[in-house]
Amino acid sequence: MHHEDPHYPRAHLRPPAHWINDPNGLVFHDGAYHVFFQYNPGGVRHTDMHWGHARSHDLLHWDLLPLALAPLPDGEDADGVWSGNAVSLDARVVAFYAARRNDRWWQPVAGAVSDDGVRFNRMAELLVEQPPPDTVMFRDPYVWHDRDRWRMLVGAALADGRGAAVQYVSGDLQHWDYVGPFLAQHPTALPGGGNTEEGWECVQFASLAPDRGALVLSAWDPADGAAGTAVYLGEDCAETFEPHVLQRFDYGPDLYAPALLHAPDGRWLAWGWVWEARDEPRVGAPSAWTDEVGWAGMLSLPRELTLTEHGLHQAPAREIDRLRGRQRLEIGHAVALDEEVEIGRLGRCADLVATLGRTADGAGAAGLRLVMSADGREHLDIRLDAATGDLVVDREAASTDPRAKRGAWRVPTGVPAGGSVDIRAVIDHSVVEVFTSAGQALTMRFYPTGDAVWRLRAAGTGTGRAPLAVTAWDLNPLVIESGRRHLGTKESAS
Repeated sequence: MHHEDPHYPRAHLRPPAHWINDPNGLVFHDGAYHVFFQYNPGGVRHTDMHWGHARSHDLLHWDLLPLALAPLPDGEDADGVWSGNAVSLDARVVAFYAARRNDRWWQPVAGAVSDDGVRFNRMAELLVEQPPPDTVMFRDPYVWHDRDRWRMLVGAALADGRGAAVQYVSGDLQHWDYVGPFLAQHPTALPGGGNTEEGWECVQFASLAPDRGALVLSAWDPADGAAGTAVYLGEDCAETFEPHVLQRFDYGPDLYAPALLHAPDGRWLAWGWVWEARDEPRVGAPSAWTDEVGWAGMLSLPRELTLTEHGLHQAPAREIDRLRGRQRLEIGHAVALDEEVEIGRLGRCADLVATLGRTADGAGAAGLRLVMSADGREHLDIRLDAATGDLVVDREAASTDPRAKRGAWRVPTGVPAGGSVDIRAVIDHSVVEVFTSAGQALTMRFYPTGDAVWRLRAAGTGTGRAPLAVTAWDLNPLVIESGRRHLGTKESAS
């Protein structure tokens, strides 16, 4: 099963088996971080959605608690307790979620309350029963407190082709008044390709500075489904949002549905769903590969979000530094670009920081190659593009299994000829999360087949010599323990 699966992560949060997707209900309550997530306790398909639950005091040691919420047969959520969020109020946790039934296109907003942070009781009535006029998609509530009222955003698509976050307000968390679209936009081009699409899921809002905030969304294409993530930076005008800048939330192919948590020390944290890039579609159609290993999906590393001169800045939460163990290697010098040079061995769970440079004439650039097979056929490349200065993460040759997805993705860093970029890459068996010093992020899955020792090489492109510096550490695993009741039994949820 999965513990023997070489692709199973060790430093990323997930239950021992089965399917997970969106992080939900992120909240700090009673001295602990609570992370809920979409979870199928009976298999590796995107169906029968429950809320799984994990709790931690330090983001490194996690307790897997009993299922928080399960679909009620013949109830408003009979076909799934779908995504939402939670707040801490007067010693209680109040959760909000999308109630799924297959006989309606929209998902009403439902609520549940816990007095102990573990066991939940549903509110008697739906909180938002009907979608607003002129909507054709409606799901995934996000609630936060603002001065003397509560505000709620719900992801939507409008009949005129715009994606939207629609807003409600409340004084008591039970009676909600519709305000209107907080932001609605026609599909808009994103840096690096793609766009914001006609539907927005999992809309989340972070107030990062007075009257300045980040509206995070997951773009949903009505024809193709989940498309990617984006963030609008701008001004919160209470009833509406004035966007100033549009950015990608993540430049990679394998992160979706980021969710936010406001930590007690003032930090904004985010987790995302890191899906599979194996032979099945992202929505979990039958797959012999995932059936065989018994698990699918994980949550990303927790990320700290801040505003800088470059816009939204993302970096691994500082707690991840405490997972660093033995230092594996350290080099720093200019390297010849026309040959591969062995740097050293690297563990399958590793944290590395690097500086990659371009030549002064723009004819070459430094890169790293993670070699994962004895013959060198399987390798993952992280390099600068000599012509553009883009950071490229390339999994085209990362697996000889034909079922593994391939391709290369770019982060536009703007590194000029003669310049360099600092990056951090956290590698965990079958996932890499790459961050630039400017705060850009790229998440990618890869599936090497061999059992060889992994090696890191300097592998630049072009001609000449370019700066290259690397320091790498082994990364210790998260401590993840099941609670007294086994996670995955439907009887453990209300």
